[in-house]
Amino acid sequence: MTLRAEHVGSLLRPAELLSARTAYEEGRVTASELEAAEDAAILEALELQREVGLEVFSDGEYRRSWFACNLPDAVSGLVPNPEPVDLVWEGAGSSLAVAETVHVGLGLTVAAGPIRQVRRLAGRESRFLRDHAPGTYKVALTGTVQHARSWFRPGGAHGYPSIVDMARELVEIMRGEIRALADDGVSYFQLDSLLYVLDLPRPEGNRLSPEFDGDFLDLMIEADNTCLEEARAAGMTAGLHMCRGNNRSSWHAVGIPYEAMAERTFGSLEADRLLLEYDTDRAGGFEPLRFVREGTTVVLGLISSKVPELESRNTLLRRIDEASRYVPIERLALSPQCGFASTAPGNLVTWDDQRRKLELTVSVAHDVWGT
Repeated sequence: MTLRAEHVGSLLRPAELLSARTAYEEGRVTASELEAAEDAAILEALELQREVGLEVFSDGEYRRSWFACNLPDAVSGLVPNPEPVDLVWEGAGSSLAVAETVHVGLGLTVAAGPIRQVRRLAGRESRFLRDHAPGTYKVALTGTVQHARSWFRPGGAHGYPSIVDMARELVEIMRGEIRALADDGVSYFQLDSLLYVLDLPRPEGNRLSPEFDGDFLDLMIEADNTCLEEARAAGMTAGLHMCRGNNRSSWHAVGIPYEAMAERTFGSLEADRLLLEYDTDRAGGFEPLRFVREGTTVVLGLISSKVPELESRNTLLRRIDEASRYVPIERLALSPQCGFASTAPGNLVTWDDQRRKLELTVSVAHDVWGT
């Protein structure tokens, strides 16, 4: 699949959709009424993507409360975490991000029994896109080790001897969903992961983060590769986005440059496309791209979804040229660095800001690679 311009997945939710979800949570509208609001908003998002000239479409993740909720919402065996984790955020909306954390599941639940799938992870999403997307579409789901790290506790009542055992069971759930997505007609599957670029170990007392050692990194690579290989075997393009935290225009307060893990990950991950965040200097330079395996396209996340200011076209062209010193230009592409609304309230940008960012992505890609 040759795609030079794309976005990571989530888009700003219209006010009408946010109001409908609040009304549903308060019992003022039915599930079918909420679904109708989601459908209408997704059609609007698809039209936006068509108008700006994107070649691959998403549903904006409008049926989700946050980008990673699909797996926890589809399984049993979870209970509230008696020691919830305080996530640290930095950026323009950091206080809003802290407040929003109570509505998402990262660190708020633990496994109290075996994890069992009770419903599809993204069936409604994929089927609606199949019926309504004006072109190629993708579905993004979160890597399984991120959930295992949050849910596993040594000696817990879940019955898993180790985090490896839990992660591998979650991988099997994900493999089944990937096959179902392929049957639905999805041609592009994307994994999202925070774990590769978090600064580990984290400050004492943050129970969410195990040690960033070789064994844990190998577990992440093994789990993600199993899912990516399942997607490729089913005939889908397999992408992986390395996320640096995205909540109300804020990011996780710590993070590592790609150089710290690039040799082991960029050279090992069986992804057709690596979507990397390069909107700020927190990621470091492009030198780590020298480790990217042959055949993988690097999608440069040079356009910020966090701020309203529009990037300089000349700066984008210069940075793409710099990256081409390490990966051939024919194996590069362009996108915003992350979604515009990884959590439902979204980043501190407007719908018009979002449109301009997507138009810029397409326009610069056209300048560099042609139609």
